[in-house]
Amino acid sequence: MHLLNIHIGSLPIEDPVLKFLLELIIILGAPLLLNKIKVPHLLGLLIAGALVGPNGLNLLSRDSSVVVTGTTGLLYIMFLAGLEIDMGDFKKNMGKSVTFTAFTFIVPFVLGMIGGYYILNFSLLTSVLFASLFSSHTLISYPIVSKMGISKNLSVNITVGGTMLTDVLSLLVLAVVVGMTQGEVNTAFWLRLGLSVLAFGLTVLLVFPIIGRWFFKRVDDKISQYIFVLVMIYLAAVLAELAGIEAIIGAFFAGLALNRLIPHTSALMNRVEFVGNAIFIPFFLISVGMLIDFSVFFKSIETLVVAAVMLVASIGGKYVAAILTQKTFKLSKDEGMLIFGMSSASAAATLASVMVGYNIIVSETTAGESVRLLSEHVLNGSILLILVSCTVSSFVSMSSAARIAAADKEATASGISPESESILMAINYEENVEKVVNLSLLIKASHNKDRLFALNVINDEKNESSVKNAEKTLHMAVTTAAAADVQIRPLTRYDSDVATGINNVIKEQRVTDLVLGLQTEKGFTPSLVDNLTNGYLQNDNVNTLIYHAAQPISTIKKYIVLIPAKADKEPGFFQALLRVWNIGKSSGAEMAFYTSEPIIGIIERIAKKSAIEMSLHVIDYWGEAEVAATRISEDEGLVIFMAKRGMASYFPRLGLMPDFLNEHALNNNFLMIYPFSQQNPDEIEKRSVSNHDDFVEIGRMISKIFPG
Repeated sequence: MHLLNIHIGSLPIEDPVLKFLLELIIILGAPLLLNKIKVPHLLGLLIAGALVGPNGLNLLSRDSSVVVTGTTGLLYIMFLAGLEIDMGDFKKNMGKSVTFTAFTFIVPFVLGMIGGYYILNFSLLTSVLFASLFSSHTLISYPIVSKMGISKNLSVNITVGGTMLTDVLSLLVLAVVVGMTQGEVNTAFWLRLGLSVLAFGLTVLLVFPIIGRWFFKRVDDKISQYIFVLVMIYLAAVLAELAGIEAIIGAFFAGLALNRLIPHTSALMNRVEFVGNAIFIPFFLISVGMLIDFSVFFKSIETLVVAAVMLVASIGGKYVAAILTQKTFKLSKDEGMLIFGMSSASAAATLASVMVGYNIIVSETTAGESVRLLSEHVLNGSILLILVSCTVSSFVSMSSAARIAAADKEATASGISPESESILMAINYEENVEKVVNLSLLIKASHNKDRLFALNVINDEKNESSVKNAEKTLHMAVTTAAAADVQIRPLTRYDSDVATGINNVIKEQRVTDLVLGLQTEKGFTPSLVDNLTNGYLQNDNVNTLIYHAAQPISTIKKYIVLIPAKADKEPGFFQALLRVWNIGKSSGAEMAFYTSEPIIGIIERIAKKSAIEMSLHVIDYWGEAEVAATRISEDEGLVIFMAKRGMASYFPRLGLMPDFLNEHALNNNFLMIYPFSQQNPDEIEKRSVSNHDDFVEIGRMISKIFPG
C-alpha cells in the first residue's frame, strides 16, 4: 500500500495533498476568524498568502498550480461582473460609466505623470507607463458587494462598466509603450491592433451567444453546462490575448455574452457563483498574497519613495475620481465611497503592466547593468501598492456596502416592501417539472426564498402508480429549486378532481400566483380549457399563469408581450406586469410590448425607474397584436395578458386565444396571464391607474423588483 511521503522539514511543501490541505484550511479559516473582528475575509486571504508564500514562512511556493487556479479566480471575478450586470441598466447608464472612466483614468494618470516625471525623474516614456499603472483597477471587492445583495445598485453598475473601459485603456497604453520601445508604432501597428480588438469583440459578443443558446437547448446535463461555462471563459480569455489585450477583458466580455443565457435566479447561476466564491476566487487572493515581500521596504529608501508616490497617485487619484463621479451624478455619500472602494484596488492589470515593463531592457550602463523600462524599485513599490490598495478597497467597500444594504432594508421595512407572495406550481407531468420551476424562479420576488409550493393532486389514492408519480415529480421540483438556493414545499393532495384540489390549496396557503404547465406537444386540450374556465379562474384573488415551454426559458432572447386595451384598469394588472418585468430583469430577454397608447405611457414611466431591454409598439386594435404574434420566430416567446368575462379589458376574441396559440405557437414558448380580479367590475371602471399622480402602484411594483 502506497503511503504519502511527506517531509515536514523540507520547505516549501512539495506533497500535493498537503499543499492543497493547507490552502483549504486558509480558505476555511480566514473568513471564520476575521468576520468576528469585522475584517474583510479577502484581506485575510491576502495576508495568509504572504505568510505562507515564498517571501514569508516559505510553506508554499507560487508554482504553476497556484498560478493556474489564481488566474482562474481572477478571470472568474471579471466574468461574474459581466454575468451579474443588469443589461438594461448597463445600457441605460453607459454614459455614466464613460464619465466615470474619464475621471478614474485621467486623474490618477495625471498624478502619476507628475510623480514619475517631476519627482522621480523618470524618462517621458517610462513616466507614461508608470502613470498608466494607476488608471486601471481590479474588482477584488466585487464578491463582498455581490454577497450583500447590492450588485444592481447604480454605483456598482457605473463602476463595473468603468472597470472594463479603464482596463482596456491602460492596457492599450501598455501596448503602445511597448511598441514604441521596439520601434513598431506606425500605421500598420494601429491598424493591426484595431482590427484584432474589433474582431475579438464581435466574435465574443455575437458568436458566443449563438453557441451558448445552441448548447443549452440541446444539453440538459448540469455538469456539462457548468464545464461549458468554464470553457467559454477561458476561450474568451485566449481570444483576448490573441487580439493583444489582457485576458481579464476577455472574461468580462464572456460574462456579457452569456448574461442573457444564465438567468440571475437560475440553478446554473447559483453553481457558477458558488464554485467561484468557494474555490477559484480565494485561490486568486492567496496567489496575490504570495507576491508580497515585506522585507523589500526595509532595504531601500528609494523603494519607499517610489511606493509613496504610487500610493498617492493611485489611491488619491481614485478617491478624487470617485468624489467627482458622486457629485456629477448626485449620488449619496455611501455610493460615492462604494465607487472609491471598488475602484481603489490595484492588482491584476497593474501587476501585468509592471512585469511587462520590468522585463523590457531599454539600454545598459557602462558597467554592463541592464536599464529596465520600469525599475526594480517600481516592481517592489507595486507590491506595497497591491497590499495597501486591496486593504483600503476591502474596508471601504465592506463598510459602505453594508450601509447601503442596511438603508435598503430599512426602506423595505418602512412600508414600501411588497406584500408576501406565495407561488403555487401545479405539477402532474414529469416533463413539465423543471420548466414550471424555472419559470417560477424568474417571476418570483428576490426576497421570496420559501413561499413556493409544488402540488400534485391525486384523485385515486388506491392507484399506486399515481402515488409514485407524485413522489417523483415533487422530488424533482424540490431538487431543481434547491440547486438555485430556493426552498420549495412539496404538497400532495387527495381530492375528487384536480381543479378542486388546486382551489382548496390556494385557499389554505393564501396563494397569490398559480402556475400551470402545458404539455409541450398537446398545448390546450378541451378538458384543460373547461377546467380553466370553470375551475382555476374561479379564484378571484390569484394571478393564473398558463405556461407552455418548447425550449429552455434561458434560451429565449425576445418576448412578444400582448396587452389588451383597458388592462391597466384591472385590479391585478400591476402585479401581473411585475411578473413579466421580473422575467425581463432576471433573464435579460428583450420585451416587445404591443398595447394601447395609455398603457404604453405607463410602461415608459416604469422603465425610467427600472430599465429592462424593451421596445414599445402602439396598436389600435387586437388584430395588430395577433399579426405580431404570428410573426414570432425561433428563440422568441409570447406573453399574453388575458381577462375574465365581465372585466374591463375583456372582449370575445380573447376567449379564442387557446385555439390561436395551438395553431401558431406550439413550437414556441408562450405564457398566458390572467390577473386577479378581486374587485367589483363596477369599481374597476372607475379606477384608472394612469391618472394617478403619485403612481403608488408603480412604486410598489418597483419595490418588488428592487426592494428599497
